[in-house]
Amino acid sequence: MPEFERSLGDRAEAAAHQLQNRAPITLRVNVARTTPSDVAAELAIEGIETQPNPVCDTALTITEGPRKLRNSQPYLHGMVELQDAASQAIASNVQGSSLKVLDYCAGGGGKALALAALGHQVTAHDLNVARMSDLPDRAVRAGVQIMVETPDTLSPDAVFDVVLCDAPCSGSGAWRRSPAGKWTLTQDALSGLTKTQDEILDQAQQHVAPGGQLVFATCSVLRCENEDRADAFVARNPAWNCTDQTRISVSDASDGFFHATFSKLV
Repeated sequence: MPEFERSLGDRAEAAAHQLQNRAPITLRVNVARTTPSDVAAELAIEGIETQPNPVCDTALTITEGPRKLRNSQPYLHGMVELQDAASQAIASNVQGSSLKVLDYCAGGGGKALALAALGHQVTAHDLNVARMSDLPDRAVRAGVQIMVETPDTLSPDAVFDVVLCDAPCSGSGAWRRSPAGKWTLTQDALSGLTKTQDEILDQAQQHVAPGGQLVFATCSVLRCENEDRADAFVARNPAWNCTDQTRISVSDASDGFFHATFSKLV
């Protein structure tokens, strides 16, 4: 709790109460194949009501009929995916078009799919290769192409315009989706996570092309996993500059997220 209060200040109590409530059910519209307004109309025909989400332009929040989604035509044909709006905003924040992007900690591939739908050339990578097992099928359903690389196949010389690190974290911004997380997190575990986050950033920065960007993201609200890690990375790597830091608060619209963007000084 002291770390929670240090991180959020006078917003800590409100955020704690918000994390006791049910999380919103949010869709990412596959803008490679449809538009938010068009797919909202199609979902409504099947009894699934949605509203635009203020956190991200590609996001729709389900207000009625969520149980009907899995069998709906828009879902079955890859027009929408389940994804929190704050998570979508990480992909939408990447500036530029047709960029070569490495999703360094891809996990299930939600952000990789979002980036590909926005027209980027995406490579997915994860230390735990099994977590990416469903990604090829999901990419086919979405009508996008994603290259999958393992730690053994990703060349140490491979470079990208953008390297995204959605790092392992406490998940404190999404505890209402996984309530056990707030009970199992210990100080030792938190210290281990921040060490892992530092290591991931140091490894991933080697894959950023000259003039490219390194993006660090967590679904945490804790400063020790967010701003402190950004500051520590710049302190360890003086050739890099942090050009942007954004917090997305836990709310009725989205989970809590953080992302920072780094560029290499010339």
